[in-house]
Amino acid sequence: MARQLTEKQQKFLDVLFEEARGNLVEAKKLAGYSDNISSTEIVKSLKEEILERTNLFLAQSAPTAAMAMVGAIHDPTELGIKEKMTAAKEIMDRAGIIKSERIQVESSGGVMILPPKRMERDD
Repeated sequence: MARQLTEKQQKFLDVLFEEARGNLVEAKKLAGYSDNISSTEIVKSLKEEILERTNLFLAQSAPTAAMAMVGAIHDPTELGIKEKMTAAKEIMDRAGIIKSERIQVESSGGVMILPPKRMERDD
């Protein structure tokens, strides 16, 4: 169950990933907080909500990252494509989209499983 936030706290979260573009000081101003309140205090009080919104933001950015990766196939000579691909990969990794690896194992002969060896004791 989500906890009840004050109007300023809610506004801070709303503007942090929009108008403030991740800038804590700007989000604090836009939310109407006093200059006497430190950004650190606000972040401490909203840590869980900020992390939740960050995960949501990354998930929302994943389709753009995927499109950038596919776009590189169509124009691999685009200026800055290497950096763009690295950023897209990082976003997708953090959003939880991971590449799958498949391993194929083949054998030309049969496998024989033997019972365990018994150790003889000298009595």
